[in-house]
Amino acid sequence: MSKQIVILHLYPRDMNIYGDHGNILVIKQRLKWYGYEPEVIEYNPGDILPEQADIIIGGGGQDSGQTKIHDDLLKIGSKLKNMADQNIPMLMVCGMYQLFGKFFKTADDEKIEGIGIFDAETYAEHERLVGNVVADSEEFGEIIGYENHSGQTFLGSTEPLARVIKGAGNNLKDGHEGARYKNVIGTYLHGSLLPKNPKIADFLIKTAVTNRYGSWDDSKKIDDTITQKARQTAIKRPR
Repeated sequence: MSKQIVILHLYPRDMNIYGDHGNILVIKQRLKWYGYEPEVIEYNPGDILPEQADIIIGGGGQDSGQTKIHDDLLKIGSKLKNMADQNIPMLMVCGMYQLFGKFFKTADDEKIEGIGIFDAETYAEHERLVGNVVADSEEFGEIIGYENHSGQTFLGSTEPLARVIKGAGNNLKDGHEGARYKNVIGTYLHGSLLPKNPKIADFLIKTAVTNRYGSWDDSKKIDDTITQKARQTAIKRPR
């Protein structure tokens, strides 16, 4: 009988833009290939947050989507912080990345409170950062994705996920993309991200399996030949 891994999908109703649901599909399929049984639990405002979650994923959304989920996120924020400190792997994209920081300051000077897992501040700017991105990470190598955001994020003590090679990333000043706290990854990259970045998908999976079952079998391999060819094509795309 396959061992189960629980994937918690935060706010799929309101925070699921630019194909971010594809991240869930990739985690599910790769878990199956590795011999595990994925269970996806969708969490929307007002739901009961499950006690057991092995991987947590949240996507991007429009400003209206962030507004809809904001109060609920603050209510469950302490539980998510505890999960982060217990080394649960998480992937937060764009809007959810911003709300995992300290705050988002709107163009109207309104400060929207985040849950503070990342030491990060986001400010709305007039210029929208749109286009293909390539960034370099010591752990994951070249990370490929597509950004579309007007908020610019600045990190404090939190480490960036990667250094931008092509594109903007977090902001127009420091050349950083995304954030990393323990096993929590924040990023502006859509695409969706994980189909083009299997090393990140496998990091989430291997961490989750090791947390729950105590070890990971390195002998299990997935043939990513087609993915690697697609990556090479994506890297050559213009900004």
